[in-house]
Amino acid sequence: MPFSSAIPHVIIMWAEFFTGITVNGFLIIISCNELIKIRKLTPMQLLLICIGGSRFGLQTVLMVQGFFSVFFPLLYQEKIHGATLMFLWMFFNSASFWFATCLSLFYCFKLIGFTQSCFLWLKFRIPKLMPWLLLGSLLASLGTAALCVKMDYPGNTEGGVLRNVTRTGGKLKLKHTDEVLLVNLALIFPLAVFVVCTCMLLLSLCKHARRMQDRSRGLGGVSMQVHINALRMMLTFFLFFISYFGAFMANLTFSFPYKMQHFVVKDIMGAYPSGHSVVIILSNSKFQQQFRRLLCLKKN
Repeated sequence: MPFSSAIPHVIIMWAEFFTGITVNGFLIIISCNELIKIRKLTPMQLLLICIGGSRFGLQTVLMVQGFFSVFFPLLYQEKIHGATLMFLWMFFNSASFWFATCLSLFYCFKLIGFTQSCFLWLKFRIPKLMPWLLLGSLLASLGTAALCVKMDYPGNTEGGVLRNVTRTGGKLKLKHTDEVLLVNLALIFPLAVFVVCTCMLLLSLCKHARRMQDRSRGLGGVSMQVHINALRMMLTFFLFFISYFGAFMANLTFSFPYKMQHFVVKDIMGAYPSGHSVVIILSNSKFQQQFRRLLCLKKN
């Protein structure tokens, strides 16, 4: 790909990387600061640390892939594009999906006003279950990453060179690609959970809006505004989630050397770990104040 045509991609790549590192680093710092103050992590703070860490790692992997494949393609193909990078990419990718799903579950049980006994039972126990959900997410991510490396690197790869690109034929490459895609289709499960939580929250908020409208003949009130903000945040989460998932599955079909379509897909993918975390900060007034203070935009 000519360097002139890569300039827009490079600009977008650096903007997404800087934004992602900043906001995800903030989520980690603010949660660790609370841990130092009260010497105890709440389920939400633990979840934010996991989300920030996974997004931080994912953004870094995407940046390494994008930077070296544009400026140093031979070095990227021979030294960097190997089993280690593949494992890290698949792990952070899967962990980011699972942690986002845990966040959607947390918001779902916190805000939805359903009164069914099983729902109430889960609502009061979800904080205690959160560490186990996060542990399960980590194990699922490790398993997905290990399977992807096993499928794509069935033998020993010398110097990190991608075996199914440089040493095998097209049919074997297609077979390995199909296997990796099949493994990553397991991510449809957290995506499905995310969709169900979003739909449940939308249904609950619609019912709440009708009740508020019947009582006050309007949509005012602090409670209603909180619900509207929550719905806006979840729908934004959903859009980022779907766009990244589609771009990620498309990206697995590309082989080196990359074409322009690959970098467009990478730009879409890079928007998820940064944009999603920006929405988390903007949806919380406390985070907004602390973020401004951290950036020296607001005096203590």
